[in-house]
Amino acid sequence: MAITEIRKHLTTLRTWVSVPDNSDFSIYNLPYGIFSVNDNVPRAGIAIGEQIVDLTAVADLGLLDVNSTYFSQATLNDFIDLGKKITNKVRLDVQRLLVSENSPLKNHTDVFVLQQDATMHLPVHVGDYTDFYSSIEHAANVGKMFRDPENALLPNWKHLPVGYHGRASSIVVSGTNIHRPMGQVKPNNKELPTFKPSGNLDFELEMGFIIGKSTELGERISTKNATDHIFGLVLFNDWSARDIQKWEYVPLGPFLGKSFASSMSPWIVTLEALEPFKVQGPEQQPEVLPYLKYEGQHNYNIHLEVGMSSQTSDETIISVSNFKYMYWNMLQQLAHHTVNGCNVNVGDVMASGTISGRNERSFGSLLEISWGGKKPFEMKDGSKRTFIEDNDTVTMRGFAQIDEIRVGFGEVSGTILPSK
Repeated sequence: MAITEIRKHLTTLRTWVSVPDNSDFSIYNLPYGIFSVNDNVPRAGIAIGEQIVDLTAVADLGLLDVNSTYFSQATLNDFIDLGKKITNKVRLDVQRLLVSENSPLKNHTDVFVLQQDATMHLPVHVGDYTDFYSSIEHAANVGKMFRDPENALLPNWKHLPVGYHGRASSIVVSGTNIHRPMGQVKPNNKELPTFKPSGNLDFELEMGFIIGKSTELGERISTKNATDHIFGLVLFNDWSARDIQKWEYVPLGPFLGKSFASSMSPWIVTLEALEPFKVQGPEQQPEVLPYLKYEGQHNYNIHLEVGMSSQTSDETIISVSNFKYMYWNMLQQLAHHTVNGCNVNVGDVMASGTISGRNERSFGSLLEISWGGKKPFEMKDGSKRTFIEDNDTVTMRGFAQIDEIRVGFGEVSGTILPSK
């Protein structure tokens, strides 16, 4: 179905459930997540407005064509592994139940849980995590700072989606506090490194996609079938200790400066819900190799913002960006990731890399916003920042919207605590 036809269809949807204006979790969205109430066993749900639809309860009523055991698990992996034919149908079946005036759910209000009463959990078991470096603006900014302002991009950057394998074990759900990492730091004016807490702690504004279909070792995913393997998207903050990273990254790239934590939003927005918000990506020059070529629109117009608050200051919005800026799209990332035969598994996370735009207001990291610590920015209480200080909270939000059609991600948030 053409994007214009999808948009026309979506404008006809109305739900009998109360949904606040400008809610991220509209009837057009219905993202999947894992929640619990009163320390009970975590289970699967779908967000609508300020509530959660308990999928275990709905399935137990016989209203879904999936056994409730798939929804009464602590992660979505087994459910996702059923395939998009099933997972898409469950979402659409719930959508119909929330739209129909004769919906049986009107007589079973116990299937609804207030989000404020629920605890959200990491929605998938993450077996592997890869972080890309796919924003040309971000890559150029880093190159200007640390290499050659006239030739900011490395020779390979426009030929392949650069990436590295990160640490899956330290991916945490939004709201988890992060202790400031410690490591080796080498100041420019000293010969030997010292061991200390990171003084240049940063965030990275990213989006991640969740693998929804596994492959065998030796199998390659093409750009033509990549969407079959992408279940949905999340907001992602790849915390970074810039001073630790600077000393360690030669010759093998990021290590301890990244692996201490990454934060992920709890709701997975399906690729299908984002279909109306596809846009054309940047022109890629020079021409990419055949396995990286694709047809159609595969960037997404998703508004992103980053806020920072402290114990003394209310939240200050310090970045406003957009996912549409990405030079390398998700299809190309996945095609490149598997072109050598590397297998992927359901629940794996692929992060976009820092998302930066063309002006300072849209930079997606403090490294860029403060230009390596040389340009402090001001918080609402008048205090100055170049990097994150102890007890600062970073919150990222994202949504896509056309007229009244809004599909959002909620938020991913984390507070930095002192080193242990």
